[in-house]
Amino acid sequence: MPKIYAIADLHLSHSVPDKAMDVFGAHWANHSDRLAEAFHTIVREEDLVLIPGDISWAMYLEDARADLAFLGALPGKKLLLRGNHDFWWSSVTKVRSILPDGIYVLQNDTFRFHNVEIAGTRGWTIPESAGYKESEDRKLFEREKQRLHLSLSRLSDDTVHVVMFHYPPFSESQKPSDFVSMLEPYHVHTVVYGHLHSAKAHASAFQGEYRGTQYRLVAADALRFVPIELMEIE
Repeated sequence: MPKIYAIADLHLSHSVPDKAMDVFGAHWANHSDRLAEAFHTIVREEDLVLIPGDISWAMYLEDARADLAFLGALPGKKLLLRGNHDFWWSSVTKVRSILPDGIYVLQNDTFRFHNVEIAGTRGWTIPESAGYKESEDRKLFEREKQRLHLSLSRLSDDTVHVVMFHYPPFSESQKPSDFVSMLEPYHVHTVVYGHLHSAKAHASAFQGEYRGTQYRLVAADALRFVPIELMEIE
């Protein structure tokens, strides 16, 4: 039976060699090779891997081709969501025009995989976070709420619901944001998110059940660059 996995923040740099991630710590050394090894070890062609953001360091769409080709060569289907560092992600139409077979993107819509539907949006710094600045963040936060509403509104009633964010929907003190309350009418089974990259941030991230929904931090370095299994399709 097929499975759904998740891993975020791949920060690939096949076209941008000066962005090697090991400058952020020895645990990032050769991380793309380790990702490939993990995919080939556990992911099968019939599986789906959710990748919620910060996929490539490329600045332009053409420069992202090498990283997308790298992903396309790995086992399984992949569903991508835009992160805050995905500057190469221009219009969704242009992005879809260069995707290798088996790679899909999520933006203001949903993606169906057997009896599971995936919705979501990038998210943003939330008002409950210590880093939030009203004058800088409110407009983007409200825009992401609108995008989440568009995506959620397309979910069917007869499917299992999974939601992807890039930014965490809880604060570092584990206070829920408006994003969390927006999910409740849709009976979401699992939420995945990334963006967080320090041991302190990983430790403070909310994980577990909240009002019937499971929340999982899936940043690549938090997972030691091994996709985490979310569910098996029945």
